Amino acid sequence: MALVLPRLALPCLQVAEALAALTVTSPDELAALLGATHGELARGFAAALQTLIDRGLVWPDGTGRLRMTAPLRNAWGSPLGLDAPLGQLLAGLNSDELARTLAKLDVKPAANRKEQRLAALVEHHSDPDRVTALVATAPASTRKLLDRLAREAPERPGFIMFGAPQADRPGEPWAVERGLLIRDRHRYGPARMPAEVALALRGCDWRAPFTPVPPGVRSAPWADSAVEREAAAASMAFVAHAVSVLGVCAAVPPALLKSGGIGVRELSRIGKAAQCDELSVRLALEAASAAGLLARDGDRVAATASYDTWAEQEPADQLAVLLRAWWALPLTPGGSRDEDGKSLPALTGAPPCRGCLQARHGLFTAASQLPAGEGAVNSAELGALLRWLRPLADELPQDATPFATLVREAELLGALALGAVSPIGAALPADDAEALTDACRRLLPAASGAARFGSDLTAVVAGTPSAHLHALLESVADRETSGAASAWRFSPGSVRRALDAGLTPDALTADLAAVAVGPLPQPLLYLIHDTARSHGRVRVVSAACVIHGEEPALLAELAAHRKLAQLGLRQLAPTVLISRTPADKTLAALRAAGYAPVAEKPDGSVRIERTQRHRAASPVPSPRLPRDTSRTPQTDARTADPGKAVDLPAIAARLRNAPQDLAEPDPYDGRPYAGDTEETIAGYGRNLSFTDVRQLAHAVDQGQSITIEYVATSGSTTVRTLSRLELDAPYLHAWCHLRNDERMFTISRIHGVMPA
Repeated sequence: MALVLPRLALPCLQVAEALAALTVTSPDELAALLGATHGELARGFAAALQTLIDRGLVWPDGTGRLRMTAPLRNAWGSPLGLDAPLGQLLAGLNSDELARTLAKLDVKPAANRKEQRLAALVEHHSDPDRVTALVATAPASTRKLLDRLAREAPERPGFIMFGAPQADRPGEPWAVERGLLIRDRHRYGPARMPAEVALALRGCDWRAPFTPVPPGVRSAPWADSAVEREAAAASMAFVAHAVSVLGVCAAVPPALLKSGGIGVRELSRIGKAAQCDELSVRLALEAASAAGLLARDGDRVAATASYDTWAEQEPADQLAVLLRAWWALPLTPGGSRDEDGKSLPALTGAPPCRGCLQARHGLFTAASQLPAGEGAVNSAELGALLRWLRPLADELPQDATPFATLVREAELLGALALGAVSPIGAALPADDAEALTDACRRLLPAASGAARFGSDLTAVVAGTPSAHLHALLESVADRETSGAASAWRFSPGSVRRALDAGLTPDALTADLAAVAVGPLPQPLLYLIHDTARSHGRVRVVSAACVIHGEEPALLAELAAHRKLAQLGLRQLAPTVLISRTPADKTLAALRAAGYAPVAEKPDGSVRIERTQRHRAASPVPSPRLPRDTSRTPQTDARTADPGKAVDLPAIAARLRNAPQDLAEPDPYDGRPYAGDTEETIAGYGRNLSFTDVRQLAHAVDQGQSITIEYVATSGSTTVRTLSRLELDAPYLHAWCHLRNDERMFTISRIHGVMPA
């Protein structure tokens, strides 16, 4: 059921929901409820019903009535906004209660037994005309209540206060006495309206929603070559972006948030360094992580050994690896906002989302239904068709149009181009790695190993640069653009960076000439040699201290002294030495060798060394001895009578007979917990103080409202007022007044508690 139901189209789910509401019915009655008795609606109904029968979800019994599997029926809590049927709701009433209801209706059963009374009441309320006539005689408040309940979904039981009587709504007793509303003695909550009564009150012209025709998608003819060119351009650009993004992560591994994932600040840094937008960064990171190119390393995300192999591959092979990972991802990588519009981190390790996977697969099913040789004029219309084909697929709250982020991801990867499925997109559903790689190789050219150098100190690479060319240009120039064509610019700073890495001017010129399409331009050669002439003219060396004097012979003697070799002395000038040993140890070693050095202050003056005399801040009183030094530890005046011997057997008996099930002490003040609720909250609320724990436990036990300071998984802090608290450790279920909905809060993320 979990595999079949998400793949059903909207008409199949609508037919199944209507059948679940009617429980057992004939095909004609079901079609009448859906308003599909003739024309295109009737043909759509027949096709949807046949699909359910073919999958074994629905079948006709021997009497021609339709039945469905229990798991499919339970997929809806209140199908069509209807409650349970009358027979199910009345099953808990006894024979006397049924007799009183029939007496109010002036209906006489065939026999005075529960079965006959129940059948008579079901038969009466199953007739819409009788129900309508009965409601017409009801008081105005009852008619208003029944009309509202007939068009609303059944109310869920609210906060339960055991022992408190249930208050009747205006007009409710009259309807309960006549069986129009049923009180369930096994379920706390308001009286429930049977499905038959609700359908009768909705009127004979009411129809369940049924949409057998998919939404239209405007299409335009496109040549296969145009689709392939568009897909190739998008794929080449994404591979270039992915190489840049993963290269940035390999050079400087991004830090993880304390709550998990890569935050927005790190994503912005990576995007700026890789010259691509946030969606491309998220897509590359999620696909690379799923492919094993990135992995968590402590509090950072670092490249793996597989990344080095991947970086040396051709662009087509690199794209195939990322495409396979994206196709099987149990999430939508481009999801960057939650329901409240707050930013979400990437690589959070969220639980698998089967609806996201169904959405991705359903998108290509939707695009493949277009006429051959045509593509969608507006790719956003594919999202509407996808919603019709996969109603249970998960949409992102950030999308302005249905599945806009998912469609954009497919276009970035080149799986969709010009609103049509590209050759690599057509190879994805087959789940054949070799076929996908072959499709990528036919679509993408090989990596470019040559660059065109301009006199404006730029280097341009058409297509995706090879790993060697990319590493060379990254080391000696700064990237300006990336995508279908990449550009780098040379500057004194970038050339100096290459010289700092150990390259010589001649070696750098030779490496660039080896990858150049033509001869290197003179401005670039002048820049390299001019930068090399000034490179290294000033040098910086680290030293623990400096030794200098006015006699070069003395300094040379110190540098050659064998006993001072452990200092690591190095002569920078005739009168200057540096030492790898701190100043105090260097002074001691020189003095031990028979020299008389002096220490200098930072301003160059001689430091005067005086012996520091240490004195106590205040006199320390001497310890006082007890007057009676003969007293032993067993005769302490505070615990025992000096004239009476200690009764050791009596003490042992008291310890043995003491209760063994004392409550665990309160970690704050040593006293036992006030109750189980307080102990549970204290165990999970590691960020709560003692006062906050007791205040929250009191609110849970007494059913009172409370205000909390809550830190979400994204790291943002909000203040929320909660009511109808229900403790289900390690979670707290409550009604959130900020979101006006029932939410679940993790106790460990609550950082403060205040009165509401």
